[in-house]
Amino acid sequence: MLARLRKAMDEKEQGFTLIELLVVMIIIGILAAIAIPLFLNQKKKAHETAAKSDATNISKEMAAFSVDASPASVAVAPALPVTGPASVTLTVTYPDASTDKTTVKLGSNDKLSKVTVNGTGGYCVQVDSTDANASGWSADDQNGLQRGDKC
Repeated sequence: MLARLRKAMDEKEQGFTLIELLVVMIIIGILAAIAIPLFLNQKKKAHETAAKSDATNISKEMAAFSVDASPASVAVAPALPVTGPASVTLTVTYPDASTDKTTVKLGSNDKLSKVTVNGTGGYCVQVDSTDANASGWSADDQNGLQRGDKC
């Protein structure tokens, strides 16, 4: 029995048939068709997370300005909208005409659209993604961090 199997294996030519190669190519194509949309969704999530992080960081800076006194106005340099990667300088003016400033970093693919104060210590920050499929984030003193433009 073993001798017959060994003889059959020795006489068989080695290699893949065309059908076997086509089946492998079809399987690889199906796996790629599944993986590409999942990858694009992960890219969208990454852009949204980056915008969320930038909105949180800038919001924390604005909250720090509001600890001692309510800001009367805020100036942003360079002028809004600012597309990252960039360093953004926030200059807050208080009712007594004193000022305070800080610099925050804006990540790549993010756009700082709005930074406003309402004079009673309230503020609102809007950061959008340059990816059209990803949503932006806003943060304010009343509602915290929220998806979309809530300013």
